[in-house]
Amino acid sequence: MLKLIRTDSSDTDFHSLVRELDADLQVRDGADHAFFAQFNKIDKIQHVVVAYSDNLPVGCGAVKEFHEGVMEVKRMYVKPEFRGKGIASEVLKNLEVWAAGMKYRRCVLETGEKQPEAIALYKRNGYQLIPNYGQYADVATSVCFEKKLF
Repeated sequence: MLKLIRTDSSDTDFHSLVRELDADLQVRDGADHAFFAQFNKIDKIQHVVVAYSDNLPVGCGAVKEFHEGVMEVKRMYVKPEFRGKGIASEVLKNLEVWAAGMKYRRCVLETGEKQPEAIALYKRNGYQLIPNYGQYADVATSVCFEKKLF
């Protein structure tokens, strides 16, 4: 049975999952990893969801304010052996409900072209492609999305 817990970036299970995510991204991003890693610090993230299956942390995601009225989705990850079960979609939906409850109007996010599973997840969950934003504006390997919450 899947259980979702809202927490913050001090959560030790979140830290453990993010270490796994970063190891995966280091392989996928190769030489570009250091560039992307600078934008993925977790120390100040206040809105984290951790997914548990039988009390085992299996996935996570977070949102942080991007600018007024907009949250940015960060640190989405599901352990490989738990993928394909809808866990990432459940985490993402919980983050969206949380953001909407705080009166944020939309969510934005960046992922990489070397992460086809992530791209498919966001499209499946109603995210629309947008021009690359902020620090990703001139990054050819970045893919950016947004979703209006209300």
